[in-house]
Amino acid sequence: MARETLPVIVTNRLILREIEEKDCFDMFEYASLPYIGPVAGWQPHTSTNYTKSVIKMYRNKYQFGQIGVYAVHLKENDKMIGTIELHTLTKNFKAELGYTINPKYWGCGYAYEASREVVRFGFDDLNLKRIECCSFIDNLQSKRVCEKLGLTYEGIRKKGYLLYDGTIHDLLCYAITDEEFYDRVRLETW
Repeated sequence: MARETLPVIVTNRLILREIEEKDCFDMFEYASLPYIGPVAGWQPHTSTNYTKSVIKMYRNKYQFGQIGVYAVHLKENDKMIGTIELHTLTKNFKAELGYTINPKYWGCGYAYEASREVVRFGFDDLNLKRIECCSFIDNLQSKRVCEKLGLTYEGIRKKGYLLYDGTIHDLLCYAITDEEFYDRVRLETW
């Protein structure tokens, strides 16, 4: 499969570009925290070498029909503060939105700002019909982002996720369809 680079997305305060190895230290800063990975479904990073291996895996997702992972950078200083992606991609059908933001930058609207444009990219450029976003029930920050985006709450997927440590968790499920998205664009509510 030919390698395609993710298009750069620029928002008012952020630059979203494909993650690179040079993002390793900024990513490790938050990915090593014991309370970040588990609420997003992944194990905390134990070393910068481990973070580099995760970045390499992210960059190789295209080999498995996925588009890759964006690094979320602040425009003002080029600090990498998180990641965002459309994963579990089924071409021309659906994908799942996933994001992680360094807790030093929580409450600033960065996850919402990045998600808004990645959802737009999913519908406009990838021609998706549906974008889902699921989170663990106690992940209130993610729930708030989904609600702010105006995604439709679809319910709880009981025992919907097997975590790396073998525990099973329920998921809150939200989604938006292409019709809903374009209705909001037309009404200028997106």
